[in-house]
Amino acid sequence: MEFVVRPTSRWQRTLDRIPVLGQVLEQPLGALGAVIVAVFLFLVLFAPLIAPYAYDEQHLTRLLEGPSRDFLLGTDQLGRDLLSRIIYGARIALITAVPAVMISVIGGVLLGLLSGYLGGVVDDGTVVLLDSIQAFPSVILAMAILALLGPSLVNEILVIGIAWIPAYARITRAQVFSAKNQLYVEAERSLGASSPRILFTHILPNVLAPLLILAAMDLPVVITFEAGLSFLGLGVRPPTPSWGAILSDGFDFVRNSPWPIIWAGLALAITTLGFTLFAETLRDVLDPKLSGTRRA
Repeated sequence: MEFVVRPTSRWQRTLDRIPVLGQVLEQPLGALGAVIVAVFLFLVLFAPLIAPYAYDEQHLTRLLEGPSRDFLLGTDQLGRDLLSRIIYGARIALITAVPAVMISVIGGVLLGLLSGYLGGVVDDGTVVLLDSIQAFPSVILAMAILALLGPSLVNEILVIGIAWIPAYARITRAQVFSAKNQLYVEAERSLGASSPRILFTHILPNVLAPLLILAAMDLPVVITFEAGLSFLGLGVRPPTPSWGAILSDGFDFVRNSPWPIIWAGLALAITTLGFTLFAETLRDVLDPKLSGTRRA
């Protein structure tokens, strides 16, 4: 009896090296989300090459036009190409979401590690701080801080990052409470290992998985949140394109042309859907307790 070994493709070998990605792509909804995320990242990286016009280029004789050969998605109230502004708006969404989530993760992890490991007064003070931040709705907190600091991209990133810190801090704190009394931690402590070594070498790697899943699921939420702040005029300054700002301008001229609202709304909806599908499938794959729940 002969066994025939078939050569595997380069794609299959790549998936074998990244088993989590392969499992995500095996799920139909996960694959759909991955495709949407890939298209989004492609637009972000190659916006200057893809966009037919500069995002602030005006065509004053072509105001509020519908889709045409020259302007595939139409123009806005200042004669700017909507397709170009939607593409560049993807950059603003990503530039805001990724640093904001990173600030939340780093700040939350540091607070959670110190609070859970040290306990006592440090833990009590951290809990009070987290409760104080969460006592205000995120939108109200962001509006209040941006009203004081002024609307800008940097301020927007900082505000969103601070508003999301409590979620990561609480998860990290709970994980540290359950991990710091494990036998391997007690063994390291008895061998004379320092607290920073125990925290960052043994405890932190065990709490990263749920944090990474939460970060992936928070990306679409932050993108939507940024669009909401820009819609209220608290985001990036004009003429920098943001999907929320395009929606806001479109509502002022909706009777003349509905296209800015339609295209910006579709871009926001499709992008958040793609990130959500990809993140939830990743959660199902990485968390055995949730694996298969989507299929059911």
